Amino acid sequence: MSRRTPRLFTAALAVGALLLGGCAEKTSTDTPAASGSSAASFPVTVGQLTLNKRPEKIVSLSPTATEMLFAIGAGSQVTAVDDQSNYPPEAPKSDLSGFQPNAEAIAGKSPDLVVLSDDMNKIVDQLTTLKIPVLLAPAAATLDDTYQQITDLGALTGHPSEASDLTRKMKDDIAALTKDLPQRPKKLTYFYELGPELYTATSKTFVGSVYTLVGLVNIADPSDANGTNGGYPQMSQEVILKADPDFIFLADVQQANQDAATVKARSGWAGLTAVKEGRVIELDDDIASRWGPRVVDLLRVIVDATAKVPA
Repeated sequence: MSRRTPRLFTAALAVGALLLGGCAEKTSTDTPAASGSSAASFPVTVGQLTLNKRPEKIVSLSPTATEMLFAIGAGSQVTAVDDQSNYPPEAPKSDLSGFQPNAEAIAGKSPDLVVLSDDMNKIVDQLTTLKIPVLLAPAAATLDDTYQQITDLGALTGHPSEASDLTRKMKDDIAALTKDLPQRPKKLTYFYELGPELYTATSKTFVGSVYTLVGLVNIADPSDANGTNGGYPQMSQEVILKADPDFIFLADVQQANQDAATVKARSGWAGLTAVKEGRVIELDDDIASRWGPRVVDLLRVIVDATAKVPA
């Protein structure tokens, strides 16, 4: 049987993010405090990147970075995005690829900042040779990584206060969603589906950590206990049926046309607790595979679903 790359892998690679390692490279922000965008001062340094003035032609080759940039008010500075950046709707369209980045095509946009989530084809060196500033913002492993990336982008784009406001709001929203969760004598279990081939994500991944916030137990954890699969194992149908999860969360709705009906139609799955109790939750594939501001929306869906189960 051929091994097909699951949805989260495909999405991550398409935006240049290497998720298999399960860890994100952190950057640090070294910039003076500012009371607002109008007070943002340059030069600004993030990691080894220094910008002498506010960038006005940003190219984002990461859907998550695109969402972050617009969320902090830097959308008007974004002149091109990769072909996977579909949110927000007003993001400028282009045929640039984050999975197979082309330095010449990127340079043709005359960017004064390029944001990437992985160094595919050694694109960082290519752009650096062309004297194009590059920020590498890899896939987050934790929420703190997400907050740091938002902070870094805020500093580099001249929107430090908006970035601070966004991270504060995200933290407040997450705290509000998780503060009154019921104490259950037995924790609820779940299976998170990346594709109908039964690829999944364990608690050691970014998305898995979101489910952990709600107190859910991931039935996939034993399948990659030693981390051989980088937190993304392919499970067997037999193991899933035996585990009988309380919930099934589908992150392959748009990409693979999966829904509660197709899950129920699978051999043996109609008897699963999640199916019988109507707990097959259809997610937005993009929200479920990105680590940006909309992670709060993902958490809200999870909390709302579990709240319907009596403690």
